[in-house]
Parts: sequence; C-alpha cells; structure tokens
Amino acid sequence: MTDFARLFRPKTIDEVVGQKHLVSPDSAFYKLLKSGNIPHSFFFGPPGCGKTTMAKIIARTLDAPFYELDATSLKVEQFRKIFSQYKGTLVKPVIFVDEVHRLSKTQQEVLLIPMEENIAIVIGASTENPYFTLTSGIRSRSMLFEFKPLSHEDLAELVERVQQKIDFTIDEDAMAYLIGSSAGDSRALLNLLEFAIKVDKHITLDTLKSLRPTMLKDGVSSDDTHYNLASALIKSIRGSDVDAALYYLARLIDGAEPPEFIARRLVILASEDIGNANPNALNLAVSTMQAVSKIGYPESRIILSQCVIYLASSPKSNAAYTAINDALKYVRENPALPVPDHLKSPSPKGYLYPHNFGGWVAQNYLTKPLKFYESKKMAFEKTLDEWLGKIKKS
Repeated sequence: MTDFARLFRPKTIDEVVGQKHLVSPDSAFYKLLKSGNIPHSFFFGPPGCGKTTMAKIIARTLDAPFYELDATSLKVEQFRKIFSQYKGTLVKPVIFVDEVHRLSKTQQEVLLIPMEENIAIVIGASTENPYFTLTSGIRSRSMLFEFKPLSHEDLAELVERVQQKIDFTIDEDAMAYLIGSSAGDSRALLNLLEFAIKVDKHITLDTLKSLRPTMLKDGVSSDDTHYNLASALIKSIRGSDVDAALYYLARLIDGAEPPEFIARRLVILASEDIGNANPNALNLAVSTMQAVSKIGYPESRIILSQCVIYLASSPKSNAAYTAINDALKYVRENPALPVPDHLKSPSPKGYLYPHNFGGWVAQNYLTKPLKFYESKKMAFEKTLDEWLGKIKKS
C-alpha cells in the first residue's frame, strides 16, 4: 500500500467515501456497528471500494484485536491458533479473510463452531459474490453486504480531501482523467495521484498519461462505465444486432477491459438468452472463456469477436432462464415436497428403470404435478420438443 493510501484511509465509518447504503446513519449496517452488534459479515465488490477499510473500521470501533488473513495462502492452523488464544476470554477479535471465496470446505468448517459460539467476529471480502462458494453453515451464520464501485462524485470528494492536506494543483482535463481512469477504485486513484505529485505539484494530463497510459477497466468516463458498456453489449447480442455488439465489444477492449470479464458474461448470455435454441452457443462461449484466460490481448480480441458474432447470429430462447427462476420461486415460497419413496437412494422396490421399458415408462417423479418449463419452440429447442414427444409415445 502506498503512503497516500495509508494516510487517507478512513478511520471511522463517518469518514468513508461512497457506500451510502452502508454508511448513512439511517442504514442497518451503520446502526449495528454503532451499537456494537456487528454480525459475522462477508463483503463483496470491486477492488478499491473499501472492503478492507471497513473491516479495520469495525475492529477500531469495537476496540477489538484485528487479524488480516489471505485465503490464497491461509492454513487451518492459523484459525485454530487465533481461536484458542481468545477462547474463554471476554475479548472478541475481528478476523478478516481476504479473497474469502478461495477458502476450501475444510477451512470453512473450522470457522463454524467459533462463529456459532461468537469467539470472534469473522469478516470476509471478495471481488466476487461469495454466496455460491460459502457452505450453507457459513451462510446461515453471517450476513452478506455488497460494496459498489465509487462514483465520479465519490472520487472527486477524495481528491478534495487530499488537496486539504497536500499542496498541489491539477488541470481540469487531468482531473477528469485521474477520476475516469481509476474506474471507481480509490486505491488506484490515490496511487496515481501520489506519484503525479512527486513528479510535479502542478498535475497535467500528460503527466498522468505518462504514469498510466491506459484506463483501468472501462476506459470511459464515469457517466459511461464499463457496466453500462457490458450491459449494452449483452442487450445488442440478445437483440441479434451484430454490428452494435461489435461496437460495444470494441469499446470494452479499447478501454482495457479484462477479456475474462467479457467472456464470463458471454457464457451467461449463451445459456440465458440462447439456451437450447442453439446448445452449441454455450460450448463456444465456454471455449472462448478458456481461450482468453490463456492468451490475453491483443489476440483475444479475435476470439471474443468470433464468439460475439456467433451469439448475436444465433436463434434466441430464454426458456431455461425462466424455467429455473420459476422453479426457484416455487421452492422458496412453498413447503418442500417429499421425495417419492421409489426415487430414494438406494432405489427401493417400486422404481421402474426406464431402460427396461425401451427408454421411457410412465411413473411419478413428484408428489404433486408442477409445470415450470415452457418451450419457446425456437430452432433446436423445437427439435428437443419433438424428441420428448416421441419418447413419451414410444
């Protein structure tokens, strides 16, 4: 961490820039912290938005020992050593785990009892939503909080704070580049600002570009973030507009958006918006994701272009997307249906093995009839409908 990042890191929740949904006095998170009742928490959001800072603020507010661990190099014994040190005492440390989505199942299991017994306050942070990588036991004992990229106004406020303590001037176009090129990352902004000031107390655009030749992530202004460009790319592909999709892809590439970020969204689209209308779309998107992770720019632009053109040109169906959403909605809003006896493991008597009946036999798989899937009858999806109909008539 640079000197600037340390110097201007907030010490209290009231000093935090951005994250108004968490730090405003009327927010639940703020009230919990001020009352000393902060739960085990997991923070997720992009780099430089304040996740580690918030964990340190929690420890400082509670006057608790603070342990900062990295899940990529963490050993289970580190957890056990900390817990044994405070077990049976009135002191409750704050244990902060960065890259928490990388914790193994074994490492997570070590946390369960200490979390249940409140031996420590466990806080995790990740640039990805850790919900799907945390075990159900961890999730049931904790709260999940999203941290959002800092806005143009948030970063401008941060620059003003620096100017109150450090004597420097900055040109208007340089200010726009300083904020726009930092892509909502306060650490990136402070790093660039610190070294620009070391070059000259009057900061120009040329000075900033000599230190950071390309924008971080999006390469566009705060009003046209990489999230908006990614959204426009996906919507253009969904709308089968090849040229519009290529334009937004080019904008993202020109702004140095990581190819992995783009490819992950193409994989999601291939299933959400094309699905079984063209099952090969998912295969190509996954292959694209794997390829760009090994190759990178500039060659990845060709791979991404091929995939985008293919997806935009494919027939579209969101039947798989709506089907699982409807199924999940039913599961969450209704009592669980018992599994029919003849479907339990190991299979008891009464189960009819379809292969013994030519591939299909009539039997109940649910204790009540449910309907979630509605085919859009698009392209190969129509073929699947025909196959299913033939199977059940056989």
